Amino acid sequence: MNILFTCAGRRTYLLKYFKEQLGDKGLIIGTDMQLSAPALTAADIKEQVPAVYDKNYINTTLEICQRHDVNAIISLNDLELPILAANRQKFEDIGISVIVSSPEVIDICFDKLKTAQYIESLGLKSPKTFVSIEESIKAIDNGRLKFPLVLKPRWGSGSIGIEFVNTIEELKDTYALLHKKIRKTILSNASKGDNYILIQEKIEGQEYGLDVMNDLKGNHRAVSVKKKLSMRAGETDKAQTTDNEQLRHIGNVLGNNLHHIGNLDVDIFEKDGIYYVLELNPRFGGGFPFSYEAGVNYPKAIIEWLAGNEIDSTILQPRYGETFAKCDYLVKITD
Repeated sequence: MNILFTCAGRRTYLLKYFKEQLGDKGLIIGTDMQLSAPALTAADIKEQVPAVYDKNYINTTLEICQRHDVNAIISLNDLELPILAANRQKFEDIGISVIVSSPEVIDICFDKLKTAQYIESLGLKSPKTFVSIEESIKAIDNGRLKFPLVLKPRWGSGSIGIEFVNTIEELKDTYALLHKKIRKTILSNASKGDNYILIQEKIEGQEYGLDVMNDLKGNHRAVSVKKKLSMRAGETDKAQTTDNEQLRHIGNVLGNNLHHIGNLDVDIFEKDGIYYVLELNPRFGGGFPFSYEAGVNYPKAIIEWLAGNEIDSTILQPRYGETFAKCDYLVKITD
């Protein structure tokens, strides 16, 4: 079984996890725009590809799949998810499983306004959210919205373009500046219309991360809860696995209703005993290593499902109270 990781980037650990579980039963292939991407050092085979928005991206990826007898694809990039979802059939026609959710699910998760609306539709809490600066100022004036506020791309990735404001003047100035900045970044390819900036109340409190795990048919299987101890560049830097029934319930509601494929990386803040769901990312996130190192063997589950086998559900349960921290190290780049 050969598995291709696209947009491998810096996710060295994820390729290593799957390689550990595959053993000598298959190969890990990694692709990226740059052959110097650190994660490619963990791949058995590495290939260079054009940008995800390049007209030749899908055909290049298809050719790589055929050349290396790839059985499944896992994407590690938000911007690529809609593209792979839309082209799923091209890969499935040649026998390749694309572990990416449907275009409808990707749209709900990628469009942060739809994310907030979807979360509320499930009876869960989301921060107050606007895309119109006029409507947000009106809400501030009538007391429905209070500072501090967060401004961020409606179709965003990572921590790109996130700003915090505390006054009406800052709101207006930052909104105008961010409007121009986004048009100069890769996010301009994903942004639609003129309302591509999200204005949202800032929830200040303890942050948690969930890995909401579904199988390859969208059936909900398990939830791993992590208490975030510190963040770095928009990713979880230190975290502890936590036994929290309320948060597992939120994960179960999301997994059973969204029917995403594979992992759903969820960001949640707790304030005054209320849990607010901020982000739904239908992919492996930067917080997954904290689950895996605490015993959540989701890579093994995916490999077994790809082979048509069932799993013992206990392999998706974490050991509680285990704390881990990320650290930087060097990898040697070879030709």
